[in-house]
Amino acid sequence: MYAFELKQPKSVNEAVSLLGASESKLLAGGQTLVATMKLRLASPGSLVDLGGIAELRGIRREGDAIRIGATTRHSEVAESAEVRQAIPALADLAGHIGDRQVRNMGTIGGSVANSDPAACYPAGVLGLGATIHTSKRDIAADDFFLGLYETALAPDEIITAVSFPIPKRAAYIKFANPASRFALAGVFVSQGASGVRVAVTGCAGCVFRATAIEQALAADFSADAARSVQVSADGLNSDLHAGAEYRAHLIPVLAGRAVAKALG
Repeated sequence: MYAFELKQPKSVNEAVSLLGASESKLLAGGQTLVATMKLRLASPGSLVDLGGIAELRGIRREGDAIRIGATTRHSEVAESAEVRQAIPALADLAGHIGDRQVRNMGTIGGSVANSDPAACYPAGVLGLGATIHTSKRDIAADDFFLGLYETALAPDEIITAVSFPIPKRAAYIKFANPASRFALAGVFVSQGASGVRVAVTGCAGCVFRATAIEQALAADFSADAARSVQVSADGLNSDLHAGAEYRAHLIPVLAGRAVAKALG
């Protein structure tokens, strides 16, 4: 590791002002950034540590939604009685991210901001139609994930919280890489006030909605309906772990399993 300056703001406004400095990066859980720095793929001159900002932590219910602070750890979401009662699928998702160390250090805001193409949280955010709250504005999930490690966030914008509408039913199923626990393919299915949403991670440059499966489930919310949809391999990832055709096959299979799980 090389020398860098560690800055520890006590408020979001202070963090934003520090982020405006050149060569600065935000440090939340550090599960991606620190590894990237060790590999010399990033070399920021300073890190802005968000860990000391109390307003970025915590979980609470707000009407028909669960609001989770950006620096809330994966393990906290997984173990939260509030989340387990309102959106058990989200608690289940958080409880199967990485390993215990990753869950105890990684944060929801860091995962969402990073937009890793195989991360689990983006599937939950898009699959539930969540709202990403930032230091500047509120961004709908459908407008947030733009591409490979690319989001709608401005360079001087910080995620402060994510609000998840409470669905009627939901579930997440992933086919995990046995080493990293990242998703070779992961599907989050929800049915709620806004209809059926199906989000897929691990299969393209970033998380996306499987609209054909959504339409099938809107007509018949059943595992058979989800499995009956044929997904094109065009545009899907193909790598040493799995080909595009295999991922295309997995998507409706996992969607069917998620529906069966949601139905209990």
